[in-house]
Amino acid sequence: MIDEIDRRIIEALSRDARLSIKELAQRVELSSPSVSERLKRLEERGVIEGFTLELDSRALGYALQAIVRVKPLPGKLHIVQKLIEDIPEITECDKVTGDDCFIARLQLRSIEQLDQILDRIADKAETSTAIVKAQPVKRRLPPL
Repeated sequence: MIDEIDRRIIEALSRDARLSIKELAQRVELSSPSVSERLKRLEERGVIEGFTLELDSRALGYALQAIVRVKPLPGKLHIVQKLIEDIPEITECDKVTGDDCFIARLQLRSIEQLDQILDRIADKAETSTAIVKAQPVKRRLPPL
């Protein structure tokens, strides 16, 4: 699906999505027009969906992260999903199989804020919360 040059382009952009075409071309040892065309094809094929920004949530005042497993009460799945979507402190959420339906990652300024957020869904779902102590593996690319 992708060749070695595409892999090098993706890896370079994963380390620094702000690379100019010229810098990227130098790193992968191609001409700028060739890199531009490869980027265009990677985007058209959906391999690259966008270029993003990584923030340090602590620098923004979010001292805590929590992982919350959410199990909606019978008949409340769609209501709970909408609530989750509308809570801005939930920065990621996966719909999963198993005992729970959702696993959400929250960015929090305080433990009290966690209680306030969980209170919004307490009458519609069961929750189980873990406070994140460290993140030994940050979000990364799968093997290419």
